[in-house]
Amino acid sequence: MGFSTDNLKGFVLALLSSGFIGASFIIKKKGLRRAAAASGIRAGVGGYSYLLEPLWWAGMITMIVGEVANFIAYAFAPAVLVTPLGALSIIVSAVLAHFILKEKLHSLGILGCVMCIAGSVVIVIHAPQEKEISSVQEIWKLAMQTD
Repeated sequence: MGFSTDNLKGFVLALLSSGFIGASFIIKKKGLRRAAAASGIRAGVGGYSYLLEPLWWAGMITMIVGEVANFIAYAFAPAVLVTPLGALSIIVSAVLAHFILKEKLHSLGILGCVMCIAGSVVIVIHAPQEKEISSVQEIWKLAMQTD
């Protein structure tokens, strides 16, 4: 791929971010289900028992870790490299939901996952190298460009 060291760091952080964020949805949903089973009141109808559920908090912390990793990824790599990798959290969530929550992933869902992965790969492979800016004049010149 010809990644610079910084782009590689951003790439890895973005992948980790997608994993953490995708997994956090599943962990939180399991926490919501556990809280609803314990109290008999679902969060969707005004129940707040999930706030006492450690599994829900574990999911929330997992999401925060993922978002922090995503934020840091932008410091190392350009947005055109990091942003498409964020879509992979959907894939992680869909696959984990299928296996852990026993939710059915139909053929169109699988096709959507494959297309999402293919699109992310194409964008990442063709991401431009970020140009180093060495002076204030260069920043001004870039800021004044109209195209």
